[in-house]
Amino acid sequence: MLDSKKTNFLLALAGAAVLMASSPALAQDAAPAPTETPAEATADAETATAAETPAETAAPVDATADDPEAVGGDSHGRLTVARMFMDSDPVVKAVMIGLVLASVFSWTLLVIKLIEFGSLNRQTDRYLEAFRGARTIADIRRVSTSEDFDGNPLADMAAAASEEVEASRAAGLAVSGEYRESTLGRAATAVAAVQSGLAKRLSGGQQFLASTGSNSPFIGLFGTVYGIMNSFIGIANTNTTNLAVVAPGIAEALLATGLGLFAAIPAVIFYNYFNTRISAYGVRSDGFNAELLNTISRQLDKGA
Repeated sequence: MLDSKKTNFLLALAGAAVLMASSPALAQDAAPAPTETPAEATADAETATAAETPAETAAPVDATADDPEAVGGDSHGRLTVARMFMDSDPVVKAVMIGLVLASVFSWTLLVIKLIEFGSLNRQTDRYLEAFRGARTIADIRRVSTSEDFDGNPLADMAAAASEEVEASRAAGLAVSGEYRESTLGRAATAVAAVQSGLAKRLSGGQQFLASTGSNSPFIGLFGTVYGIMNSFIGIANTNTTNLAVVAPGIAEALLATGLGLFAAIPAVIFYNYFNTRISAYGVRSDGFNAELLNTISRQLDKGA
């Protein structure tokens, strides 16, 4: 009986030991720490060394990335018109300077001729009022040669006609009656001589405007072609097609064309505008020519 109880007790202890050995938590506590293999130790050492390496040596820094000067920009990274002009080739720079000067002269001519035509029309209005108040050919001559109307084209026309009549009288020639037509013919010839120079007198500066308007785009295009040619030569020499490197040279070249158009467009507009003003004054002088000869004819018929 005792042997049977002892046997049962031993079996119970053995079963408890088996249950404790099969438990995961107990197995982990009882398991020894894993031994690190040589390969794993080497990998850990390399990782630690890489972590201690300075960040600057991990990736090379592009020296031109933060340098605007290296890519053609100014100190603030912008490519301005002034900077493009200063960095351009001497030939392109000379073209730009010439076009800028042509544009300045065109605008100066605009101001001068606007003032000239404004003053001319005001003076002409005053002269016509005084002319129509004259009663004799001598009065016409006196009004036309006065200092108030000095240089006025219509006054010069009337002065030429009246002086021709007075010169005929001073020479002892008859100016009325059957000689009336010959007198009017001589007066008309004197007026035509003055009127023939009217267009030339009023068209001062027009040739410059015409030349600037027609030639400036081609001059600017020459500067552009020359500048782009230099840009492509630079590309070939540096073996780079980086847009940041080649763009400034191309932009400088295109600036020449822009300045050519900037000079040409106002010049063409001013030329056409002043041609219209000159033509309008020419029509006015033609009308005055007819009025002047009619007035002289009436005075001759009156014997004045």
